[in-house]
Amino acid sequence: MIRTTKPEDTATLKALAEGTGVFLPTDIQALQEVLDDYHAENHREGHRSVTYEHNGQVSGFAYYAPAAMTDRTWYLWWIAVNKKIQARGIGKKMLTHVEDAIRAENGRLLMLETSSLPTYEPTRKFYLKNGYNVAAVLKDYYADAHDMIVFSKRLLPALE
Repeated sequence: MIRTTKPEDTATLKALAEGTGVFLPTDIQALQEVLDDYHAENHREGHRSVTYEHNGQVSGFAYYAPAAMTDRTWYLWWIAVNKKIQARGIGKKMLTHVEDAIRAENGRLLMLETSSLPTYEPTRKFYLKNGYNVAAVLKDYYADAHDMIVFSKRLLPALE
């Protein structure tokens, strides 16, 4: 089941993200801040956080929001699945849920960013497999030899 994230999920989601072995300590701290802000006020600004739960166990989550100063562009900030059960379709279910929810709000474009580090290779393949295109590569963005890879996917046809 995919449901709205609750404040009491925060510690579990942080542990889940940390357990993937991919995110840096600064990423985990940022996740804490993002979730705190979401529960305090950002949910009123259109931000969304959803949690995947199966048999009472939290197995994944996604966080997304409208991109400021754009025409119906959204941004996927986070998506993560428990490392022990990755590659079983949960990430795909969550990504499809996010895309469908954005389409329901007439969102036309979904953007996301990820890292060029080798540990993120499965992540990049996941996005490509799910119809995303590399929109940009920002060289040395995070650090020297650590690029930002920006992906995009059109969710609604372009207006004529």
